[in-house]
Amino acid sequence: KTAELIRKAVADNGEANIIMATGKSQFETLKQLITEKDIDWSHVSMFHLDEYIDLPVSHVASFRKYLKERFLDKVPPLKAVYLINGENDPQQECRRVGDLIARHPVDVALVGIGENGHLAFNDPPADFDTPAPYLVAALDQECRQQQVNEGWFAGVEDVPKAAISMSVHQIMLSRHIVCSVPGARKARAVKDCLERGVSNLFPASILQEHPDCYLFLDKESASLLAHTESYSL
Repeated sequence: KTAELIRKAVADNGEANIIMATGKSQFETLKQLITEKDIDWSHVSMFHLDEYIDLPVSHVASFRKYLKERFLDKVPPLKAVYLINGENDPQQECRRVGDLIARHPVDVALVGIGENGHLAFNDPPADFDTPAPYLVAALDQECRQQQVNEGWFAGVEDVPKAAISMSVHQIMLSRHIVCSVPGARKARAVKDCLERGVSNLFPASILQEHPDCYLFLDKESASLLAHTESYSL
């Protein structure tokens, strides 16, 4: 689906602007995407969803490292790559990447849903109102524990307490959103974000309001849903 949307954007507009997410939820999505044929990557510009503050790019959990090794090194050179440098001054970096994305309307955003329902690093209660494209986000205990559970850090004390994150408002500006949420650990968050009303206590619930969001679940992540056939995100 992501490849289809990228191809269409390039065909219609001569270019495509995409947002790339990271984490275990994206493993299969990226594995498939890099095998897709007939994508002219030289017409694709990539933006980065989020990055830890003060985490070296050499660290196994660095999202810059993740994207380089799992995506950028696997496809032909892109038109442009805009990565977040969490080692820069956070507020200045928010302004830098915010100014860039403001000039590039996003065609396709790849996202996931956290165990606490977060969208990017917008933990609950998420700020649905700020128009800033990027913000400095404090990471709550559940979010930080998830990073340990996924094997990125040895202990929760090693996980940074803050990150630079794309805002909910900016994500929702994307023309299309592809949300991949595998695994039983995400089942409660999926249920809360689909079967409750839209609330900043369940940040990814805002996707219910997006006009063109594709949600990909597996049996485990969908296991708590009451009526899976009724969803049309």
